[in-house]
Amino acid sequence: MLVSDVFTSAVVRVSRSTTLQEAARLMRKQHVGALVVTDEGLERDRPLGIVTDRDIVIKGVADGLSAQSAVGEIMTQALATVLRTDTLTQALDLMRTRGVRRLAVAEPGGELAGILSLDDVVERLAGEVGALHGILGNELAREIAQPQPAAG
Repeated sequence: MLVSDVFTSAVVRVSRSTTLQEAARLMRKQHVGALVVTDEGLERDRPLGIVTDRDIVIKGVADGLSAQSAVGEIMTQALATVLRTDTLTQALDLMRTRGVRRLAVAEPGGELAGILSLDDVVERLAGEVGALHGILGNELAREIAQPQPAAG
């Protein structure tokens, strides 16, 4: 399975000057746990970093920053990125080694294509496991429905 089979192309972006309060409100409105921080200029699709709901709490509120502080003060700049053509196994390995739950997804040319979250992966794999369970259940039902030869 490829990253392109699972990732979300709808990325919510903010600039590094966006306040923590604005970021939190946007997360609530868009029902997301992370925002990709992009350049305010011409290269709007060039990701500079990421800010998560956890960053706002752990790096912002816990450290006493004002709600008017900029996300640029707390964003993670070393944005972990995979290509949409990478395998899901490669993406999960990167999540594990970097200790992150979200990855930026890039096109082969480097443009931002979307975001891959651990939640996306779990949802997709749960569907796959459900399909496998259905196959096993149908096989058993077929066996039970077939007439059995008389014991001889």
